Amino acid sequence: MGLRPPAVAGLFYPDDPKELRRTVEAFLARVKPEGEAPKAAVVPHAGFIYSGPIAASVYARLAPLKGRIKRLVLIGPAHRMAIRGLAAPSVEAFESPLGRIALDREAIARIAKLPQVKIDDAPHRLEHCLEVQLPFIIACLGQVLLVPLLAGEADAREVADVIELLWDGPETLVLISSDLSHYHDYGTARRMDAATSEAIEALDETRIGWDDACGRIPISGLLQVARKRGLKARTVDLRNSGDTAGSKHEVVGYGGYVFN
Repeated sequence: MGLRPPAVAGLFYPDDPKELRRTVEAFLARVKPEGEAPKAAVVPHAGFIYSGPIAASVYARLAPLKGRIKRLVLIGPAHRMAIRGLAAPSVEAFESPLGRIALDREAIARIAKLPQVKIDDAPHRLEHCLEVQLPFIIACLGQVLLVPLLAGEADAREVADVIELLWDGPETLVLISSDLSHYHDYGTARRMDAATSEAIEALDETRIGWDDACGRIPISGLLQVARKRGLKARTVDLRNSGDTAGSKHEVVGYGGYVFN
């Protein structure tokens, strides 16, 4: 069976399974979720000491869906390799220190018929933005079938078409992996990230610029689908690395958003 092994275990998060599970559970324990569980969400993807608390603010709201979610569509930006469109891997499973997550090969075969989707393992090999979600997914949702996609040079409509094709019913969850502003001072980042959050809540991708979120294209695709389907977006957490584990001189912004 083809496996995609971890690339950033021990760097972005603990590679020891017991320590990793304790870390994830500690993040989740600090969250007091309210509201109904979402159909879609946006989560950050930095090292756990930086963005883990913000990611937990979303995943704690997904935990009640354990056993109900059968497929998870996970889309993030390609950081390591320039690609056209969206790349899906050919492997059968993604490996994590907490276990393996099988891929939904039937769903991937469906979207591979779209011209913007290519089967390509190379962009996935060293990519962190999807991998760092796996420990939270396993801890909160258990065994689901994963559709992991990296978006490169693509437009929002191309992403939206993929999401629409796999939207289905309540058994399917859509997650977008994205950080917000990068390497501004604390005050500038707070202003930029607040404006991005307002744009997400307004479902208005035209107000999200290239410097506002590394996952701007996947987020924009989700906003188009959410607008079409009458969903509402809500910010559940908005912080940056200056709030969690870094200095306030140059920070990276992290937001957690849910869609119902």
